[in-house]
Amino acid sequence: MDWNDLRYFLAVARHGTTLAAGRALKVSQTTVARRVQVLEGDLGLTLFERRPTGYVLTPEGEGLIDQAREVEQRAQAVAALAAAQGRVARGTVKLTTEEIVAVTLLVPVLGALHETYPGITVEIDTSDALRDLGAGDADIALRSCHRPEGNALVARRLSDEIWAFYCSESYAAAHGVPGSMEELASHPIIGGGGPGLWRHYQPWLARYGLEQAVTLHQGSVMGLLASVKAGLGLAALPVLVADHEPGLIRCTPQTPPGGRGLWLLTHERLRHTPRVRAVLDLIADHIIARARTSTPTPVLRPEFADAHIVLPPGFQADIGTVQ
Repeated sequence: MDWNDLRYFLAVARHGTTLAAGRALKVSQTTVARRVQVLEGDLGLTLFERRPTGYVLTPEGEGLIDQAREVEQRAQAVAALAAAQGRVARGTVKLTTEEIVAVTLLVPVLGALHETYPGITVEIDTSDALRDLGAGDADIALRSCHRPEGNALVARRLSDEIWAFYCSESYAAAHGVPGSMEELASHPIIGGGGPGLWRHYQPWLARYGLEQAVTLHQGSVMGLLASVKAGLGLAALPVLVADHEPGLIRCTPQTPPGGRGLWLLTHERLRHTPRVRAVLDLIADHIIARARTSTPTPVLRPEFADAHIVLPPGFQADIGTVQ
């Protein structure tokens, strides 16, 4: 027996005709009559007498009507419970991002998230492995790139990616603060930051003749940040991070936006899931507010403000660049 056919049985019993039942269920009269006939065949019972004035329950139909109503009530209770649970933000959210973003930008967000949504658990993945949002490897990605590409991703640009050179207060007290890109050549520069960063960082240093000033290579952006804090030299760091790190001094003007930005991504199928939506909104609010206080000029260009871009199916996913 197809349990769904009980809906047609109950509708005909309530309304007396297949025409009225069809209107109530928003299906055709023919569909109602056919489904009732199928149910009778499955049960081996005649449930209605077909009269010129309409359908009347047989004794067999009368004997089943209370149980059918109970099934309907239980189904409605399950639907109501599911809807209520769907409105509650709880469960696990998998988030993939870079280590420096997780350590510096997300820590305040996670504190606020726990206070507001104690039922949400966030799993943060900072590995360099590719995470495919479409395949469910992660629910949310927070990454730097020029423009995200992927399969049915929803993307929001939170800020432009702007960098500047920084030193520590202890370094500045001992060696002074360089005031221009040209003066950096006489100071020790910390390079590296991992393969993903170094391929952008190295050409930038070369453009200003600073490669020869590199005295230390770090394997991650967190290594760059730690080395600068320790007074080992100067390094280029994201303004969004370094401007809010105590004990750091910005040595050079910010670089103009080069097209790269910090993007918040999820898959289209998850964008309205309560637990994912809650994390997305808190991250976006925190980072946009932080970006507006990081530089004297607007960080987010007006055309990107509150922008949501849906990348349609058919794009080749390249999660390594989009996340």
